[in-house]
Amino acid sequence: MSKKQHSFSSVISVNPYKGDYLSSISTVLAKENSPRYLKTQYVISYLNAHDFINSNVSISKNIPDEDIRDAITNKVYDELALDQAIEYDIGFFETFSKVDNENRTFQTFIVDPLTIVETYKNVVEEIKYIDTIIPSPLLIKSLYSKNIIENGGVHCFLYIQEHDATITVYNEKEFLYTKSIHNSLFEMHERFCEFFGEKISYESFIDFISNQNFKDTKSEYKKYVFKMYKEMFSNVNDILTYVKRAYELEKIEHLYIGMQIPTLSKIYEIAEYELNIKSSDFNFDYGFEKSDIYIDQLHFLMHVYTTLESADKYEVNFSLFPRPPKFIKRESGKLLMLMLASFFISFAYPITYWVLIYAQSMQYQLMEKKYEEIHNTKITREVSIKTKKAQKAKSDALLAEETKEYIDKKNTLIKIHKVKVDYPMKSKLLSILTKDLNMFGVQIDSISYNQKNNTKKFILNLVSDKESKITKLVKYLTKIHRNKFHFSLEHIYLDEKEKKYLSELKVNIL
Repeated sequence: MSKKQHSFSSVISVNPYKGDYLSSISTVLAKENSPRYLKTQYVISYLNAHDFINSNVSISKNIPDEDIRDAITNKVYDELALDQAIEYDIGFFETFSKVDNENRTFQTFIVDPLTIVETYKNVVEEIKYIDTIIPSPLLIKSLYSKNIIENGGVHCFLYIQEHDATITVYNEKEFLYTKSIHNSLFEMHERFCEFFGEKISYESFIDFISNQNFKDTKSEYKKYVFKMYKEMFSNVNDILTYVKRAYELEKIEHLYIGMQIPTLSKIYEIAEYELNIKSSDFNFDYGFEKSDIYIDQLHFLMHVYTTLESADKYEVNFSLFPRPPKFIKRESGKLLMLMLASFFISFAYPITYWVLIYAQSMQYQLMEKKYEEIHNTKITREVSIKTKKAQKAKSDALLAEETKEYIDKKNTLIKIHKVKVDYPMKSKLLSILTKDLNMFGVQIDSISYNQKNNTKKFILNLVSDKESKITKLVKYLTKIHRNKFHFSLEHIYLDEKEKKYLSELKVNIL
């Protein structure tokens, strides 16, 4: 364990969404069915990506270190238009860029404290205190710090849980991007039932994807599960396309994909085929002894995280449930120590009673002085509370006026997002097709494009001196681009005057 945790004899990791616990002593992991509070155990847990906001923030290098937190807080509230009435917990760490010499860049993680309270209300009833609550994507850093993944480059990690599915990207062993997607096990079950056309129990669905090998099974579920996975990887592909463009990445070099449950099928092979990215299972040797039970990869990562030094991990901690200080450092402990000391002194010196009276008199004076300080603080805070309430009343009055403006801006951003991310790059697609046309000596007389609902279609008017060139071209395009376009060609006409063959090629973008 790190230096901070040397005084703990064991570690217990918590999945707050399922309510399961795993403890470790040395290299042995064991499931805890009845967790309880122990002073000698270190408690670690995580937040899923859908429970926090992640954003890059840049601030001037001229800002002193002691003012960085205030500067980041103000920037986050401003750029993300956060609700000023909520005091968000904000964790951050610095990322280093050789491009920007004037600003410092920070990865920020923002969470509503009420989300943490609701998520962990059952956990703290069991074990009272939680030492670390970390955003789950940051646990992946442990794989690089422990050299479990030795090579660098751009790596994508897709991990599917019951309540969340998260895409995380690391570049050269450092966190870059994370996003929660709508492909958790619960959501996948609902989508599967839609494809299948019948309500299947969640337990049956989990049993199938966990215990059936897709290559061998003849179950009627098979094609619908494949359809579900294909849809998921299409969504993943859209996100990775955005990430590459936004962060100027040439390619994703490796994809690691895993689930919270065991699976016989090699899902990473499906991912490799659909995404054309080298893929493998999110399953590593962490150095713990083998167990008969299946252990969630996030539990492994949490236990590895506790063994790292501060310099080798991201220290973003959202815990609202710290353990109390040692007894002798508490006020009650100090008072008890004073009383015990006075008691022993009473047996050593005959004048103890005078000393005790004097000590009590001094204590009374100290308490009276402290009372004055607390009373002054109380008055100051009451004034501050009244001021805050007045500010809140003003904010509530403005809220109604700004709601419409917020909705308009939101709709505008959605439209911009669709144009930037979802709209296919027509010029790039035409470049691909033009290259193939030149290969077969076929020319384009005219091009038109139309879009109706979700259908996007090019119409190419082809011209060639031979009919066979057009037919060979269509066969070639259909074979090479079957996953990108759908081609249709109904007739080929001969222009007697020009001695040219004309045809209308329709290209639907898939």
